[in-house]
Amino acid sequence: MILISKHIVPNGFVGITLFPFIFLKNKKLKENKTLINHEKIHIKQQAELLLIFFYIFYILEWILKFLRHKNRYLAYKNISFEREAYQNENNFNYIKNRKF
Repeated sequence: MILISKHIVPNGFVGITLFPFIFLKNKKLKENKTLINHEKIHIKQQAELLLIFFYIFYILEWILKFLRHKNRYLAYKNISFEREAYQNENNFNYIKNRKF
């Protein structure tokens, strides 16, 4: 389910996925198929890791990447979950063909 909320989405981002919802900064972003696919990949990741483990791994990995790169954005872009989503956001069959 896609919801619009400029207050939930952090500054500097246009969307965030909090299973089972995708929050977007504004209504027009609903038309961005690449963004929606990216966020759906996160829904799949979260479901596979039973939510709590997804967030634990996500935060721990971000901390480790931040300590390494000393840059918040670079740490974010190098999180394995984000790399998977960015690398496959233009493949609209990815979720169907993705291995567990």
